[in-house]
Amino acid sequence: MRTLQALMIALSMLLPSISAASADVELVRAESGWQLQVDGEPYRIKGAGGNHSMADLVKAGGNTVRTWGIGPTTKDYLDEAHRHGLKVVVGIWLGHTRQGFDYHDPDQTAEQLEHVRESVIRFRDHPAVLMWALGNEMEHGDGGDDPVLWQHIQDCAVLTKQLDPTHPVMTVFAEIGSNKVAMLRKHCPEIDVVGINSYGGAPSLPERFREQGGTRPYVVTEFGPLGTWEVRKDDHEMVLEPTSTQKAETYETSYTALEADTELCLGSFAFLWSHKQEATHTWFGMWLEDGSKVAAVDTMTRLWGGEEPDNLCPVIEPIEPKGDAEGQTGEILLFKLATSDPDGDELTATWTYYREADEYDTRGDYQAKPGRVDGAIMTASTTMAELRLPEQPGKYRLYVTVHDGRGAAATANIPVFVHERVAASDAPPPPQ
Repeated sequence: MRTLQALMIALSMLLPSISAASADVELVRAESGWQLQVDGEPYRIKGAGGNHSMADLVKAGGNTVRTWGIGPTTKDYLDEAHRHGLKVVVGIWLGHTRQGFDYHDPDQTAEQLEHVRESVIRFRDHPAVLMWALGNEMEHGDGGDDPVLWQHIQDCAVLTKQLDPTHPVMTVFAEIGSNKVAMLRKHCPEIDVVGINSYGGAPSLPERFREQGGTRPYVVTEFGPLGTWEVRKDDHEMVLEPTSTQKAETYETSYTALEADTELCLGSFAFLWSHKQEATHTWFGMWLEDGSKVAAVDTMTRLWGGEEPDNLCPVIEPIEPKGDAEGQTGEILLFKLATSDPDGDELTATWTYYREADEYDTRGDYQAKPGRVDGAIMTASTTMAELRLPEQPGKYRLYVTVHDGRGAAATANIPVFVHERVAASDAPPPPQ
């Protein structure tokens, strides 16, 4: 019995205590620039947004996670982060005008301000809290030019700092546009840190932020692959998704550029430390639905200085049609694939065929996964797929996921357009 008690006491000393005091977080203007300090020690954010395993994030070298809003699981999330030694940028959701929130309605804004009050009071003493993030892209669209919205953000910041002077306050917007830095400077003097979600523009963000007069410290709260709004489309207006191998290169380019800005940038958050449906079910996820990692995880592990992966992800090339990636209903099309594995693992390929999503730029909103078309793939391997086009014309997408059998994967896809079959009597005459 005494041995068991002694063991429990020893374990409790090793695990971080949830009842520990709140961390003292400061923004310090050092000689080299702005610096975030936690309990007097320099702290650079090596973060990820998403709800995949925190243990995997720590192993990869990450030190911070972020949330987008307060909910019934927030307390458990903070507790888990603390147990893993992670800090949390706690998001407090602010309404979006495109979703019906009216910043000119005093009742709505008063209710939202009360939500901020309750959230800060509830979690300000939690030891995992690093800073507060007021809203996420609520200015996206018409709200970016509305001073009333920015003044409300200022009101929320004032209240937050009154209730909790020990954690910095940030607000998060979508890229910087042409006037967001100026609007923030004019209307929100109590915002300590600028949070910016930036994808294709992340490598040039340090320069563009300064060109707009940015002098406050900033955090890139989302970076990752090129967004659906930043890539080319095919002749049928379907977006062309980079492969998981190509996306990993984008993560590295963005992170390297941001890390070079030690004067204003306090760190960044890779997106998405999980998986989701947004345009496709593979676009933003650093992890797949089956729990496999893709190359962005390996890249960030190397850049964050985490444990060297003992198993690297396969390398995949874009799917190549043998001919065109479109045809008439019932027609058979062939597609080629090239892959390799840096560890020499034997690879397997899973091909699937889905209807195309109705919308690409969802601005992060929930999107249902389009219907899967079964029976369309006739034969398939790690080098090719034979596809019979369905009887219903329209937009579709052919996916392939390559696994190494040890938890690592690679993904690629290609849009496929299906035309209605033209009867022989309706076909145009052959050219003379």
